[in-house]
Amino acid sequence: MMLVELTAPAADALPVAALRDHLRLGAGFEIADDPAEAAALAGFLRAAIATIEARTGKVLLARQFRMRLDDWRDPTGQPLPFAPVSAIDQVEIDSGAGQVVSVDPASWRLLADMQRPALMPKGMYLPVVPDAGFVTVTFRAGFGTSWNAVPADLAHAVLLLAARYYEDRSYEGSQAAMPFGVSALIERWRSVRVLGGRSGMRRRA
Repeated sequence: MMLVELTAPAADALPVAALRDHLRLGAGFEIADDPAEAAALAGFLRAAIATIEARTGKVLLARQFRMRLDDWRDPTGQPLPFAPVSAIDQVEIDSGAGQVVSVDPASWRLLADMQRPALMPKGMYLPVVPDAGFVTVTFRAGFGTSWNAVPADLAHAVLLLAARYYEDRSYEGSQAAMPFGVSALIERWRSVRVLGGRSGMRRRA
């Protein structure tokens, strides 16, 4: 599988002001109005968001992704790598010889699920992928476009982790460590994988 992030969260969607308050960088200090410091805080937030998304499989701020597969993992339902998924924009099959066919949206649907969303066929199976070809699925995932849409515990976990990165930025190994408080906040959001997400896909259709 190849996964590409097509869009990034808007800079103004990042909670830079909330992180500044959390770090007690008050408005009376020059650092609060320093563009370089604001850019650094945004960088720590992006790093924290990426870490928490990787640990939970949940996309915090909405954006678009493209997933490329050599074949379906399961022709009765293809699990998607992130949640929550708000829409599947396009499904295309490439023959491998440069011929690309857009799959009729009437033949598939999104199975919305907070743990294992999936692309489901409206018939028995998803369309056949040629031996030398591949399939591309373009979809949108995330809780919302603004920070207010992010669940409170995940939002707070991001602030705690970004603050840790800010305070320990001189330590090269700091980003490898997950503070206990952050782990506790994200625990209930972590994906539970049963049989690799394959079994029972038709029963949930």
